[in-house]
Amino acid sequence: MSPIMRIPAALSNKLRCWSFYLFGCYRGTGGTLKYIAEDWSEVRLELPLSWRTRNYVGTIFGGSLYAAVDPIYMLMLIRRLGLEFIVWDKAASIQFKKPGRETLYANFEVKDGELNAIRSLLATQRSVDRTYVINLADKSGTVCATVEKVIYIRRREAPAAGA
Repeated sequence: MSPIMRIPAALSNKLRCWSFYLFGCYRGTGGTLKYIAEDWSEVRLELPLSWRTRNYVGTIFGGSLYAAVDPIYMLMLIRRLGLEFIVWDKAASIQFKKPGRETLYANFEVKDGELNAIRSLLATQRSVDRTYVINLADKSGTVCATVEKVIYIRRREAPAAGA
């Protein structure tokens, strides 16, 4: 048996999710990360209707809807592409389709094919913008809001010789 004890997958996932709350700005959204794949290829999130997320009319506050999903794709791409890439949020929009009256769910995926496409485009272009759509839906699958994120990606410049 190896002298290094492996952390069980469920505990490892919990640690990844909990580490997200070290960022105070995310903690305030009311969103709860339920799953982060070890390679960051998939993230699942829940946004409950609670005293923290409830608006004046008793539904989930639009700011909570947006803030809960805001950093996810950027962080996934940073983790999946690696340090040789610069990744920034560039633009976003949200469409409210129906009031959120119960817990809403969102799933995020960045598959290997997407990473290959980004790397391929950056072989001939200085930068690329990628658009991702996130649906926040209730347990029956009814979409209450759709967020569109535009992410800017480029390779880091190599340091100048002698620097």
